[in-house]
Amino acid sequence: MSIRRLRSRPKAIGDVNLVTDELKNLYYKRLLPIEKHYLFQHFHSPSYEDADFDNKPMILVMGQYSTGKTTFIRYLIEQDFLGGRVGPEPTTDCFSALMHGEVEGIIPGNALTMDPKKPFRNLDPFGNTFLNRFQCVQMPNPVLENISIIDTPGILTAARRRLSRGYDFPAVLRWFAERVDRIILLFDAHKLEFSDELTRAFGALCGHEDKLRVVLNKADRVDSQQLMRVYGALMWSLGKVFKTPEILKVYIGSFWSEPRQKCDHYELIELEEEDLLTDIRNLPRNAALRKLNDLVKRARLAHAHIIGQLKKEMPTIFCKESKKHSLIYDLPEIFLKIQQQQRVPAGDFPDCNKMQEKLLGQDFSKFKTLKPSLMASLDKLLTTDIGKLVPLLKIQELTKKSLPGVLDGDFLGTFKPEHYRRDPFKEIPRDEEGSEEDFDEWAVEKYKPRYDEIFYNLNPCEGKLSGTKVREWMTGTLLPSSVLAHIWRLSDVDGDGMLDNEEFALAVHLIEGKVDGYYLPRELPSHLVPQRNESADHP
Repeated sequence: MSIRRLRSRPKAIGDVNLVTDELKNLYYKRLLPIEKHYLFQHFHSPSYEDADFDNKPMILVMGQYSTGKTTFIRYLIEQDFLGGRVGPEPTTDCFSALMHGEVEGIIPGNALTMDPKKPFRNLDPFGNTFLNRFQCVQMPNPVLENISIIDTPGILTAARRRLSRGYDFPAVLRWFAERVDRIILLFDAHKLEFSDELTRAFGALCGHEDKLRVVLNKADRVDSQQLMRVYGALMWSLGKVFKTPEILKVYIGSFWSEPRQKCDHYELIELEEEDLLTDIRNLPRNAALRKLNDLVKRARLAHAHIIGQLKKEMPTIFCKESKKHSLIYDLPEIFLKIQQQQRVPAGDFPDCNKMQEKLLGQDFSKFKTLKPSLMASLDKLLTTDIGKLVPLLKIQELTKKSLPGVLDGDFLGTFKPEHYRRDPFKEIPRDEEGSEEDFDEWAVEKYKPRYDEIFYNLNPCEGKLSGTKVREWMTGTLLPSSVLAHIWRLSDVDGDGMLDNEEFALAVHLIEGKVDGYYLPRELPSHLVPQRNESADHP
């Protein structure tokens, strides 16, 4: 099928899953037969299933205990979740997959691996010890309609390194790292410690540095001089572990919805927060591109050439076992031979040491030599089929919308002139058991005299405060800019980019509720909508 025909099909514009469907077809038609023929799943990751293509973008959140992983997730979804506990001690003792569901509930790990609609069926080999520490938390959350989040157990420090988890923790991390779209690695600015388990966890992330985002959390709790030293120490330690010429991006922030402590680097924290939220917000738009990239990485891996070369050099009858060990020992030379004869780039080969370990437990008699028809199909996949899908990625990107809550891109730009518009909020239905009198009085009315005093002290012009004045006052609350922007959007009822006394009272009421620990409404409830008197003039 030509690119022109793909462009001319109406489905390409209306169906945002077209690229994913085409990738799925190409995998089953071109790549899966080669993986089965050369036992790919015995050496690398299991074969893809439908759920691996159809699932929403996933974020893996990891770090040492008490670095703010669970709080970070709450900050993103603006909601508590079942099993989510926060404390200075290791409170999260299991892997929790947060996914969207119409009814809130928990699916245990063993049942989860049996569900063909979930991308976790290949976790069976890690055994019951792990599956008893794995669960899926489903909830009706707007953010989870677009992404899924994996919460992980806190990585043990040096003092707790003797404790055994009972399963291969780095291997589980590697399994998730291969499948997620983004990896958020959190560090605490107060206790920067690199334990043995943390180093092994880093090893599980090698090869996926493009997905990794490092966050130096709780940065508002240290002064600028301490922050500079901690940041330098973190960069030096990461450079020793991830031996790549590129420097990992480290975001400095304090990711929770509570007021931050005032510090000299407060503006830096705000800018870093916006950068990270923008990166996460773009995940649904880039989901198809990530799946395409992962498919190409699997296809380019020189696995078939290695297995074919080993089979070619094995004897037919005698001395098979001794020859097997000799070939494993000489694997680096075999890699070099394949590079020269088949013109395969060195970067397309797997880690030699890990490949040698895998080969020790394999029966070489089951290996097969290179099959020209399969290799021709693989070549067509890389040179022709993938190229036809690239133009469709831009079409799919245009159909994706921003995420709600703090991840809504419009919220972050609320105070900019081009964003002085209000999205329509849906009316929240009244409680069937409530009476009409319950809704007669505006919920903010009894607090309004106190709020009015603040309003008139800010010197309104013609009964209204400009966005600049409101922003200056709001930032004094030390709430994150994304939260303040959400409050602005809820409060600017008429969408004129200014607040009258009623709208300002609503804004202060929402701020006080947030400071007291309540979650903000996603849409303005009817009992909070100002009861305007159109004929009344502002004093």
